[in-house]
Amino acid sequence: MADGCLLSAIRYLLSAICHLLLAKMKFPFPFSFLNKQPDIFLPLLLKQAEHTVDGLHALQEYMRDQNHEAAQRVKKVEKEADEVRRILIDELNRHFVTPMDREDIFALSRAIDDVIDYADTTTEEMEMLGVKPNDYLKRMVSLLSDAAEEIQKGVLRLNDHPNVANDHAVRAKALENRVESVYREAIAALFVGPKNVEDVVEMLKLREIYRHLSNAADRGDEAANVIGDIVVKKV
Repeated sequence: MADGCLLSAIRYLLSAICHLLLAKMKFPFPFSFLNKQPDIFLPLLLKQAEHTVDGLHALQEYMRDQNHEAAQRVKKVEKEADEVRRILIDELNRHFVTPMDREDIFALSRAIDDVIDYADTTTEEMEMLGVKPNDYLKRMVSLLSDAAEEIQKGVLRLNDHPNVANDHAVRAKALENRVESVYREAIAALFVGPKNVEDVVEMLKLREIYRHLSNAADRGDEAANVIGDIVVKKV
């Protein structure tokens, strides 16, 4: 394990040195060939973000009329997003030099993936527990969908317009904060006047679903933070 840690540290140090030489010293040789490698990671991150947008749109449709086909579409998109993440991790393990810090690539991929994972568990448990959509759920999902779109736009602009990417990340964070506000409203409403055991059971079910959406908001917030970190290192 110690050898593995040492190897990772050496690889990270050498990668940082190469990036520094390329960015600051601009040697035409022998380092210029490193710049010619296409960026395979940003397209994969963008694909993940696009899957998340598609999944959240399907979740919105599910919240409108509890359409089982929409729930199945969320699950399908989640599986496709998982496959993209597996490819990204494999490429990350294969490449010595990466266009962004490998830790940032990994963290952004994981955070985006977590959002669609929570969308899938939301529909899965609503179907399993027999929970019907209410206004709080619809509001939270609508805000999450908007935030997912901002994250997707942020990833899209990371390379050519990093400051615009950061603007989208800031907007995503503002939307995530609004999700948390609705979540607190929803939790407070649960404790107003349960009259019998059936009400308590329903309260526990709803609390579980609210928690999934709140967790999705937290992971979206983390994705926005990572985009901001990448932008700081670029400019």
